[in-house]
Amino acid sequence: MPASRRFAGVLFAAAGLAMLGACGEAAKPDANPDAGRAESDFGARIVAADDEPGNWLATGRNYQETRFSALDEVNSRNVTDMGLQWYHDLDTARGQEATPIVVDGIVYTSSAWSKVQAFDGETGRLLWQYDPKVPGEAAVKACCDVVNRGVAYWDGKVFVGTLDGRLIGIDAGTGKELWSTLTVDPSRPYTITGAPRVVKGLVMIGNGGAEFGVRGYVSAYNADTGKMAWRFYTVPGDPAKPDGAASDAVMERLAKRTWSRDHWEVSHGGGGGTVWDSMAYDPELDLLYVGVGNGSYWPQKYRSPEPYPGGNNDNLFVASILALRPETGEYVWHYQATPGDQWDYTSTQHMILADLQIGGAVRKVLMQAPKNGFFYILDRATGKLLSAEPFSKVTWADGVDLETGRPRIKPEADYSRTGKPWTAWPGPQGAHGWPPMSYSPITGLVYLPTQEVGFTYQLDENFKPFPRGYNIGADIAVNRLPVDPVKLQKVRESVKGYLTAWDPVKGRPAWRVPMSNAANGGVLSTAGGLVFQGGSTGYFSAYDAASGKKLWSFDGQSGIVAAPVTWSKNGKQYVTVLAGWGTTEGLGVGPVNWGKTGPRRNISRVLTFALGGQAKLPAIETGNDVTLNPPEQFADSAIIEQGRQIYHRSCYGCHGYGAMSGGVIPDLRYSGTLWDRDSWNAVVLEGILAERGMVGFDTNYSSGQSDAIRAYIIDQAHQSVKLKSR
Repeated sequence: MPASRRFAGVLFAAAGLAMLGACGEAAKPDANPDAGRAESDFGARIVAADDEPGNWLATGRNYQETRFSALDEVNSRNVTDMGLQWYHDLDTARGQEATPIVVDGIVYTSSAWSKVQAFDGETGRLLWQYDPKVPGEAAVKACCDVVNRGVAYWDGKVFVGTLDGRLIGIDAGTGKELWSTLTVDPSRPYTITGAPRVVKGLVMIGNGGAEFGVRGYVSAYNADTGKMAWRFYTVPGDPAKPDGAASDAVMERLAKRTWSRDHWEVSHGGGGGTVWDSMAYDPELDLLYVGVGNGSYWPQKYRSPEPYPGGNNDNLFVASILALRPETGEYVWHYQATPGDQWDYTSTQHMILADLQIGGAVRKVLMQAPKNGFFYILDRATGKLLSAEPFSKVTWADGVDLETGRPRIKPEADYSRTGKPWTAWPGPQGAHGWPPMSYSPITGLVYLPTQEVGFTYQLDENFKPFPRGYNIGADIAVNRLPVDPVKLQKVRESVKGYLTAWDPVKGRPAWRVPMSNAANGGVLSTAGGLVFQGGSTGYFSAYDAASGKKLWSFDGQSGIVAAPVTWSKNGKQYVTVLAGWGTTEGLGVGPVNWGKTGPRRNISRVLTFALGGQAKLPAIETGNDVTLNPPEQFADSAIIEQGRQIYHRSCYGCHGYGAMSGGVIPDLRYSGTLWDRDSWNAVVLEGILAERGMVGFDTNYSSGQSDAIRAYIIDQAHQSVKLKSR
């Protein structure tokens, strides 16, 4: 493979992986989960969301998560008259991924560090902000920045999951905390970044942490009290200690026979399968659909090395969709998209429920485009696979057998057992990441953020889990990138990104719009014939839903990857979206968001647009360039290489691949601590900046290994100086 293609495959996967950085005693369900839960008509409002298109009552607008609005005041004929109505500067300059909720003209949203805001939607006046005061050191448990994807609303209450694992109920009128429940074992590296869902007065929430070695689950809590009603674990636990959970029966009947008999010891009480994002609900079938994440550790050699006697090594329920009863957590069916997942091919991506004409009959379907590159259509009553077509470049499998529902995985993709590097498309960044897609019942198309990003997988032969940071079992350092920013920019430009209009019935794209790079944001479609989407370059755009022609664009001054919403008040339609660069791509590698003069900095804002909007953003402040002046190198090439390996094991997730920051987190090549060993170790080992998120890593590394990291960064800095002097 030509080097340029190999690096192209590495870049965004490195950026996506760059953010890679089980509970103890089982929590006991509430003995009477209905106690104190008043009957509510708000669930009926969400069920009938199409009857009030002026609101956006749930994260996907409705329980089906279509992210389609029937509003059409703003349409393909007049969208060029749309302008900025108001904006609000947020106080968290990190990645912003939240989808706002709009209830009767009040906009509720969340920002980085799990803060929650309420705005008067017409004026942009901040009504209140709730700060859960997440400790800075919680950032070390977050794979992909300190983001939050949104809140839920129910009966005058707003619910948010926090980065440090709490689920909190807030008074929607005042912003005052009503209750707070710790949903995780704080001794384990769990986080919450996903938006809660509320069904029948129960708040559903999962968590993240599979890149750190945890065991996944989803739980339901009483909306009035915060008491847990049920919990469903997604992978088997300690065979000597039953969970007493809703998942016990199916774990015994199905799941445990798909893991090694000793997997609990091998995976150090983990296994992965975290439920960190997508859910949907069918009120007619009364089924809650839950997307399940990747296996942990990545290679099966370190997670589940041998099949269970008489079983297999599919490792249920990683990389799967689960259908559960929302009131009890009872298992109904599952579909596993990537059996035995070893590539971080999560099935936590956005799911959409719709009725489609397939094979001459109307079918109730669930649609998902997970990381692995195939667009799946399932019968949502039974879980039967109806269709699976590649929507992006796929090299890890030859296709999916519709009879068995299983992918035809290529033998060489099993890098865990071959011991050889395997370069695959997609990589861990996925053919589709977390940014949500949208389905228009008018066009019959799914509007899908798509990317073609490869990655080289290789077993980490010396892997052992660390107390802090990433524990994936794969050797990330094998993916090398050039330091030269010009060459690196060319690599970035070779990575493909698209807004794809996917025809789910025909199983092919109706049209595709190339993006300037792979990082394109969440999507909204409307009855006005429009598709709205942001991107890493900072532009928020509207496209013709039928053709993909760009009709309107606005420079938001910072990367926009969150999904937009549209709503109305007093007969006027608005479009609201969060801006703020960071997230997976923005922290991981500098040039991913480059403009003409370098990476665009994070400017975190809530932006709201309307026809005739006249508001203006302030001019972007430009700072003076800081001179790169590294100290003399003190180490030999062997120490520098050791530092490179260690850096890409534990540091690059925040500070950037190759020590080239994306501009949100400090670029270590410019750090004054490089000059002084004691100052460097005070930060890296002792954690004197823990309150800012930089904890100490003395549990992982010795002072000599810390020296090696410093030597590597000094070497990268000197290479950069040489390049600038040419």
